[in-house]
Amino acid sequence: MAFISYILPLFIKKSRYLFLRGVLVSSLLIGSCYGDQLSEFTAQQGVETAKREARNNNPLIKEAVKAVAYTREALFALHLGNQQEGIKALQQAILQLNVLLNTPNAPYLLPVDVQIQVVQFIGDREDIARLAQRGKELVNRGLFPKARQILDSLRSEIVIKTINLPLSSYPPAIQLAIRYLNKGKVEEARDILGMVLTTLVEVDRLIPIPLIKAQTLVEGAERLSKTNRKEALIFLREAKRELERARLLGYTSKTPIGYKKLEQEITRLETGLQNGEEITFLFQTLIKDLKEFKEKGILVYRR
Repeated sequence: MAFISYILPLFIKKSRYLFLRGVLVSSLLIGSCYGDQLSEFTAQQGVETAKREARNNNPLIKEAVKAVAYTREALFALHLGNQQEGIKALQQAILQLNVLLNTPNAPYLLPVDVQIQVVQFIGDREDIARLAQRGKELVNRGLFPKARQILDSLRSEIVIKTINLPLSSYPPAIQLAIRYLNKGKVEEARDILGMVLTTLVEVDRLIPIPLIKAQTLVEGAERLSKTNRKEALIFLREAKRELERARLLGYTSKTPIGYKKLEQEITRLETGLQNGEEITFLFQTLIKDLKEFKEKGILVYRR
């Protein structure tokens, strides 16, 4: 009985210790998961903002859109054998083009359509290495179609496709088609219109998503540093991972600032957060460098 009286309080004390330890560990895990989820949500919000800005920064030129629509209408009318309707449609196209030609400082390429495509790579460095190695093996074996599929998956970017009307060549082609129609040369006019509709110029701008996320995460870390330095550290850790993902996926920049410098700046911020230092200037410098790195890393392809 005495033994039980001795051991029971010890058992209860240890049980309370284990219970409290379990609660503490669970709380830490929940806090860590919450920080990870918050950083992931913040990074994704940065991508959504970039998509909206991409669309808003590429307004369509309504006169150019109408000119292309009238051209297609004319081509359709000619296929139906309606020559007069074709001429009327082309005359309307010329009216729209004249508005553009008389506009001071009119750009050479006029947007008539904008498409936003988002491709995100969600794997880690091991996934990138494995896919890259597989792509190399397929190329070495001459299996280019399969290699293209592999390499095409190694992308994480917002693609802004802008279809443009070339103002210097489009109006003369339309006028030539009208002259052909006035002479009864319908076949030649159809050929010209078919050709001019294929001369629309596609310009693709590629914005690396990991760089968007890294910048958004650092901006979020700056806000959190005033109220919750632990969560700010989680944001900076994720920003480092996004920079690593961008580097491994091959996104480069024309700025002299490199990945190593950006990672060093983040490490310096992490140290400052942990030591309770004043780090406002460090945040401002890193955000400025990230913006410059991202903007100089945007690729443009013209087709």
